[in-house]
Amino acid sequence: AALQENLDKKLFGQHLVSKVVVKAVRGFLNNTNAKKPLALSLHGWTGTGKNFVSKIVAESIYKRGLQSKYVHQFVATLHFPHAHSINLYKDQLQSWIRGNVSICPRSLFIFDEMDKMHAGLIDSIKPFLDYYELLDGVSYRQAIFIFLSNAGAEKITEVALDFWRSGRTREDIQLIDIQNALSVSVFNNKNSGFWHSTLIDRNLIDYFIPFLPLEYKHVKMCVRVEIESRGYTVDEDIVSRIADEMTYFPREERIYSDKGCKTVDAKLDYYYDF
Repeated sequence: AALQENLDKKLFGQHLVSKVVVKAVRGFLNNTNAKKPLALSLHGWTGTGKNFVSKIVAESIYKRGLQSKYVHQFVATLHFPHAHSINLYKDQLQSWIRGNVSICPRSLFIFDEMDKMHAGLIDSIKPFLDYYELLDGVSYRQAIFIFLSNAGAEKITEVALDFWRSGRTREDIQLIDIQNALSVSVFNNKNSGFWHSTLIDRNLIDYFIPFLPLEYKHVKMCVRVEIESRGYTVDEDIVSRIADEMTYFPREERIYSDKGCKTVDAKLDYYYDF
């Protein structure tokens, strides 16, 4: 219930995300005999809410949210920066996952920048996501893996634009309109670490979840929430000015924010003497 409520209140313009994440997480947590860990892959442009959603999921399961010792975050460019060290990273990552799931079967692993992650390293996670009852005496079936990636963002935008240009609303977009195209796009994207990794090859990702690009009105919603969270009264003039300062694409139509809500926080500092 908290997961649903937080997504409804704090996540804007992402009706597909709210629907799929709540159903997937709730169903998995209620399943006393899951056959494999839950694997969610979140896709979309920067600033559309991928990190935010993984934070809300963590907070809905663990008392300390992202600060919980059972939640583990990895950022590809920070934790695995050197291609020549890939074998070392594989050993370290496998050892870390094995050790932590042994301590807490309901561990959460969040991998950010999957599009910058070496395919071999992604494949080293594969055994933990597969349909094994036990691996070296450890069951991974209660664990949750969340992958965040920009891969497939172009395809998501393409679908959203098609709907917009044909006069339909973004809320008319259904998962079926986008999910197959998204998984194929991610699979065939040679710039993505996911490219031909066995995670996709063997259908080990349970849900490919598309984050739609954010429109002007969603940026304004983000600004309002940020102002309120800082304890200030919302000034609609400032809300509009910050939204107007963002850059939008496509160039002619200017529908979607380039950075989503990513820079809202920094822009607010300019307008308020915090």
